[in-house]
Amino acid sequence: MSSRVSTVLTVAGVTVLGGLVAYAVYFDYRRRNDSDFRKRLRKDKKKVKQVTQSQESSTASLGVSPEELRAALSKVRDEELPPDPDAKEQYFMTHVGMGEQLCAQGPMFYLPAALSFYRALRVYPSPVELIMIYQKTVPEPVFKIVMELTNLDVKARVEGYYDVFPPKNMNVSVQPAPGDASKVRKILVAEKDFEPGDVIYKERPVVAILDPDLQDKGTYCSHCLRSIQKDFAIRPDSDRLGSVYCSKECQVKSKIQSHNLLFGLESVLPPELDLGQSVLAKPARDEAQTKFTEYVKAQGRSIPLLSARFVARQIAIETAKMVPNKSAALAEEIADASIGGTDYSLYDHMERLRFVDGKASEEETKLLCAVLGAALPGLEQSVTEERLATYQGKLAYNAIGVCYSGGRDDNPESSKRPEEQERTRTPYGHLRQIGSGLYLVSAYIAHSCSPSARPSFSSGTSELSLIASKPIKKGEEITMSYVDVSQHPDETAEQARRRRRQELARGWRFKCECERCLSEATDGNESDVGVEKDESKVEDVVKRVGLGAEAYLKPH
Repeated sequence: MSSRVSTVLTVAGVTVLGGLVAYAVYFDYRRRNDSDFRKRLRKDKKKVKQVTQSQESSTASLGVSPEELRAALSKVRDEELPPDPDAKEQYFMTHVGMGEQLCAQGPMFYLPAALSFYRALRVYPSPVELIMIYQKTVPEPVFKIVMELTNLDVKARVEGYYDVFPPKNMNVSVQPAPGDASKVRKILVAEKDFEPGDVIYKERPVVAILDPDLQDKGTYCSHCLRSIQKDFAIRPDSDRLGSVYCSKECQVKSKIQSHNLLFGLESVLPPELDLGQSVLAKPARDEAQTKFTEYVKAQGRSIPLLSARFVARQIAIETAKMVPNKSAALAEEIADASIGGTDYSLYDHMERLRFVDGKASEEETKLLCAVLGAALPGLEQSVTEERLATYQGKLAYNAIGVCYSGGRDDNPESSKRPEEQERTRTPYGHLRQIGSGLYLVSAYIAHSCSPSARPSFSSGTSELSLIASKPIKKGEEITMSYVDVSQHPDETAEQARRRRRQELARGWRFKCECERCLSEATDGNESDVGVEKDESKVEDVVKRVGLGAEAYLKPH
């Protein structure tokens, strides 16, 4: 492998085919620390190149029909992949070798050769890198078949995403917004009739955190956000954030999902793969975590910690899959991450969400990367300043405020200008929340100042129940209010309208044109709203859906 990819990073695999984060870390560790492993990889690449040079590349059509390719791909996709890293490594080597042998037998064997190379591609941690190697070393006709298989597979996965997400038992679906020719803008639609007061679905957050001023008070669980009395709080022996938990179960879940990687010193790999590295890494991890924690506390903002926990949970989920004999907590963690099916990772879900431009400083990126790299060399490459800014933009745009029992009234006044303050989606007003979280299904709910549903946290935790606030028919869009849309006692109707529209423009960068806003419009000047159009967007890769695998695989 070239020095250009000396670290096969976590999200590189996820970006294209998803779900190989921990295996990518393991693959990199073996490549950088096992000389025999490196020799076999070099030998494999050399053998493929020798086979290629001994043949005359054919540019003629192979006459493989689309039906044949689809049937072959269907068969390959039905095959069970190896369950652990060692088996995946052997699987990769076996199928690359088989592809070489089939190539050597001539054009009649090009299709089965391509299928062998494609099987190897399915378990390789950095598919883009392997495709580039294939392009230089595999006979052109075989490479074309591999790319066509990749095209069909990627297209099926991308276009089939909303067939399995959200899960059918949630009684909703994600559909293109009416009038959007690009089919990029998505909305949440009811799949059955609901009456006011009905629970449409319940959803737990991917990540959730307390507001910064509550993090070290010991009055709320740092994992589920439940209110707890100080005398009953479970306090870790040492915790840089001052975290407390309402139960041992919450403490274990928090540790597995992100807390150990970001703020703990235990190994992030299974014992059989750790090889004593976690002990050697403790001083560096302690130093990196201390600096990152000081930064998070000094900032007094939710987004840096929320985004760090999201990155850490991606890694934790894939690492959990590597453990052969999983505990109940690890098994539950994997099950929780399987929303929409095991074919899709957290990155697949996040990639499709709308966002506004986020801001991640160079200092913040370096501090987070230092924490990841100290835990396991190579992980620091999973985050760039640009990628972290995108994460933060998506979390800022989609996070929902957790507010129960009427919320709180002791939220400290922010010294930041209104346009710079953090905001979350909450009809109770973000000042009443105790924390915030990312809810993958609820992220598709569009705003309305006359909403058809509302989020409720009646369990007293971060679990969200979506409650119908008016009759909703099957096939109708579900909406919620992102801000407090009530008219306050000291406001006129016009002032209330201006307030909520300004908050929407500052937090989500759009000028509300819902039915209520249009009906309450006056002839007054609305230039103070601050935006003229919806400035939210999706990533370029989402726009390229349907353009083929090569377009989908381009760096972005």
